Amino acid sequence: MENNRNIILAVVLSMVVLFGWQFFVAGPQLQRQQEQAQIAAQQAEAEAALATPATTAAGTTAGTPGAVATDGTAVYADRAAAIAASQRVVIDTEDLHGSINLTGARLDDLELKQYRETVDPTSPIITLLTPAGAPHAYFAEQGWVPAAGATVAVPDGKSVWTVEGDATTLTAATPVTLVWDNGAGLIFRRTFAVDEHYLFTVTQSIQNTGTTDVSLFPYARVERQGTPKVANFFIQHEGPHGVLGSNNLVSKKYSDLQKDQQARFDNTTGWLGFSDKYWATAVMPKAGTGMNALFSWKNTGSFDDYQTSFVETTPVVVAPGATVAHESYLFAGAKEESVISAYQTEYGFDRLELLIDWGWLHFITKPMYYLLTFLYGIIGNFGVAVLCVTVIVKAIFFPLANRSYASMAAMRRVQPEMKAIQERLKDDRPAQQQAMMELYRKEKINPLSGCWPILIQIPVFFSLYTVIFISLDMRHAPFFGWIQDLAAPDPTNIFTLFGLIPWDPTVLPIVGSFLHLGIWPVIMGITMWVQMKLNPPPPDPTQAMIFNWMPIIFTFMLGTFPAGLVIYWAWNNTLSVAQQYFIMKRHGAEVNLFGNIMDTFRRKPKEAEPTKS
Repeated sequence: MENNRNIILAVVLSMVVLFGWQFFVAGPQLQRQQEQAQIAAQQAEAEAALATPATTAAGTTAGTPGAVATDGTAVYADRAAAIAASQRVVIDTEDLHGSINLTGARLDDLELKQYRETVDPTSPIITLLTPAGAPHAYFAEQGWVPAAGATVAVPDGKSVWTVEGDATTLTAATPVTLVWDNGAGLIFRRTFAVDEHYLFTVTQSIQNTGTTDVSLFPYARVERQGTPKVANFFIQHEGPHGVLGSNNLVSKKYSDLQKDQQARFDNTTGWLGFSDKYWATAVMPKAGTGMNALFSWKNTGSFDDYQTSFVETTPVVVAPGATVAHESYLFAGAKEESVISAYQTEYGFDRLELLIDWGWLHFITKPMYYLLTFLYGIIGNFGVAVLCVTVIVKAIFFPLANRSYASMAAMRRVQPEMKAIQERLKDDRPAQQQAMMELYRKEKINPLSGCWPILIQIPVFFSLYTVIFISLDMRHAPFFGWIQDLAAPDPTNIFTLFGLIPWDPTVLPIVGSFLHLGIWPVIMGITMWVQMKLNPPPPDPTQAMIFNWMPIIFTFMLGTFPAGLVIYWAWNNTLSVAQQYFIMKRHGAEVNLFGNIMDTFRRKPKEAEPTKS
């Protein structure tokens, strides 16, 4: 009897353990696995939908008046026609002008009021976003993706929304709310708010008047149709990019996407979008929100379609009778450093500062930028601020330059002894080198020290070049005279006699790129040549030829560089000449600058021909 009771107790306990394990451990694990599988399927379905171009399909010619794509989307001749073809909500702030398309509730029309295409104050303002169906369409949208297998009707690019409430114009003070009813128990609202600069806050809400729970995933994307023209220069990235959690900064060239077609980054955080030289568009969820990010490309037969998109990993669940709101953000505007830094601080966006490509030497480039803008605030002229920064850099490196030029002066003093060693040991190179080293040690000379000023200047020069090239503050910043844009090349050209000859030599094949040479590049070349003439020519004919040609080569190379950089280099050369002359004179070295210059123009006597026996 006792044994039977023990057996029954053991069976009961085993069943309790088994059912307990099933209820508390195995069941929840299985449920989580099923939920994860369902979410993965939903994400895959969402990404497949997002990777599909929103407008013109294969076989449709963009820009053809009255054309209709195979998906029923109209194709327009130009941007103005596309804007006029649909009802819109006007956007009007101090910095922005544009509209929101009520078809699709997309932000697809945006212009930057404070920036113009050229230095001419009457030139058109910068266009950033363009509607679908127009040539070079470029727009952003937010929306919802239903759960895998669900038949929930959600708004898409063809859904026509209506304005709710009295606000019909989006300003910094008045948000605008759009509403769309799916006719099956769900009412969608999309509220757009914008600050005084370039950040849009998009609040999407779902009102469930049905009888069952609804689960939807928030998404956002930026779509760009057609490959834009980029500088394609290594100093700055232009194209799809974003900061994606532990993946850090992800930058893709347009050609990279054409090759790879897709780049996925699952279970990440951050933001993504498109960056031009001075402008950018990026979508981002709230800081720290999990998302699956996707960079994609497709060719429709008429244009290349690029997209950057994300789908949040956690669905929004709306119970019957409830209303749930969701918030995300869109940056669309100019890459102003102070504005972007403020957004990063206020909203916690992960490294949003990387919308601006500060380059590898960002630890020098950013302080250089801050110093330039600080001096500009005092002086009021960016060109003069560049000259002042050059003086400051020269002052910082003066001790190093002093030692270097002192060593060069010492080299000049022992020149006769060096020549004597070369003559005495010309047939014994090892002994000659040993004697030279003894001479250097005796006179405490470092023959390489003269290179340090040049080597130190390279990262500083590169950082300043980066600032001038990428900084929006430099765009259309005037100097004096004919230099009205420090970020553009010197507009004068000696090959057209400064405009007297009505032709453009730069259009010539092969050599055309070398036939733009303005006044400031010539000044830079002259100052570089004078700096080299501070020292007598090297005895080696090959080295002498390189030194003679170097100023000419650099003059042509810098002909198409930003004028601000050329002015910096010319001024830097001038300061270097004065600095080297002063230091070497102080250390007792003879500096025959005028004589070295005159020797360049003297005709050298021909060597006497050997007499024939």
